[in-house]
Amino acid sequence: MTETMIRPVEGKTLLLNPADNIAVALANLEVGTQTRQGVAIVRRVPRGHKFATRPIAAGEAVVKFGQIIGFAKQAIAPGEWVHEHNCGMGGPDGSLHHDYAFAEAAAPVDYVPAEERATFQGYRRANGSVGTRNYIGILTSVNCSATVAKFMAEAINRSGILADYPEIDGVIPFVHGTGCAMDLAGEGYRIFRRTQWGYTSNPNLGAALLVGLGCEAFQIDKMKETYNLAETDTFQTMTIQEIGGTRKIVDWGVERIKEMLPIAARAKRETVPASELTLALQCGGSDGYSGITANPALGVAADMLVRHGGTAILSETPEIYGAEHLLTRRAVSREVGEKLIERIKWWEDYTSRNGGEMNNNPSPGNKLGGLTTILEKSLGAAAKGGTSPLTAVYEYAEKGTEKGFVFMDTPGFDPVSATGQVAGGANILAFTTGRGSAYGCKPVPSIKLATNSELYARMTDDMDINCGDIVEGVSIEQKGQEIFELMLEVASGRKTKSEELGYGDNEFVPWQVGAVM
Repeated sequence: MTETMIRPVEGKTLLLNPADNIAVALANLEVGTQTRQGVAIVRRVPRGHKFATRPIAAGEAVVKFGQIIGFAKQAIAPGEWVHEHNCGMGGPDGSLHHDYAFAEAAAPVDYVPAEERATFQGYRRANGSVGTRNYIGILTSVNCSATVAKFMAEAINRSGILADYPEIDGVIPFVHGTGCAMDLAGEGYRIFRRTQWGYTSNPNLGAALLVGLGCEAFQIDKMKETYNLAETDTFQTMTIQEIGGTRKIVDWGVERIKEMLPIAARAKRETVPASELTLALQCGGSDGYSGITANPALGVAADMLVRHGGTAILSETPEIYGAEHLLTRRAVSREVGEKLIERIKWWEDYTSRNGGEMNNNPSPGNKLGGLTTILEKSLGAAAKGGTSPLTAVYEYAEKGTEKGFVFMDTPGFDPVSATGQVAGGANILAFTTGRGSAYGCKPVPSIKLATNSELYARMTDDMDINCGDIVEGVSIEQKGQEIFELMLEVASGRKTKSEELGYGDNEFVPWQVGAVM
């Protein structure tokens, strides 16, 4: 999305790039409405949707952001509403081939001098990592131990003991629907193991329990052996079968948490550099404004974080499909770029063998908001990644080792994607939405960015920042600065709207891959 421009046209439309043959409606455009492009609307265009600015022949590329977002299914007249009825993916196989130009545009980062870098108030852990929150987590090795984990957390909350430890943000039961009936040598097992280890070691947890049933496929002792884990004052494990039943393990868990509380409460916020932030980039409930306002503004904030030495994780592989050529150009090496394409090929095969296709995404809500094809959605989604060089590509829930702008392979489903990012080490998250996604991400604070002013006004209790004013004259750079400054405040302890509402207890959703046996 280089050289993208925003040009207001009589306050009602946006022309995003001189090469575009469509424009975006900022309000409902009725038949007969005249536009500055010299065309009259011939079919009503809903707010956030697109209309043709010149004749588009059948089979011709439809261009937005200066990039192909689809192909005309039929001839499209100037002023005609452009959407899925007359715009599709193109060829019979639904594919679009790009020149990946590996590592041809990876410009060096203009780092902020060390003495001028931003700081925040974070929790420095014993291993050197830094948290933005201080939770105690109860992880479950299998769905069969989900209920006892909830019982433990409920007992602690009912007791009132947390009032004695204001330094503790809460006790979270991370429950899920898997952990058994899986191939122990399979990809799904490896993904789940990485996810469990990643949450256990996330710096936003001051202490953790891991509880199981005992006979499940995912054995706690095997995980401890794999990652060389020893039980400590802040990490304890137990199974229902080993201890002798439900009541006994709940009592055990409550006592362990009571012992952990004063230890975890010793953590105090201290001044740390912004380079210790790992930002998860997410979008959900996207609309026609997402790629115009919130996503590029978040991209500016991500670039700022990178310049201050931090890390930004772009994910949701199905939602960069069709825009991956913009990322491979920014790869620091051909190897990094090719690793991204390997994941794209995996997804093409994955969807094919499951009877789907990559253009099953966008969702119905995305389409109502003005997005037509996955190509269009991906171009907007990729804007969250800013312009920094792509330094690494990781598999789902893989621990990050590189600083800067990185990519993690995840599904597009927000809770699953964010779960992988948190397992990979994210300690803060920014989430753009145009339709109004309600989401939180304990133990990581989630900053919600509204793509349009109407949404922000309607769901102000859920949204932290309004990016809709970008189409009203606020620059993308100004909004990116606002997002970056809020990130530092949130990392220092300021609660986000989703935290105030209590979201995040049910959004731990590990990616299930492979047969359930």
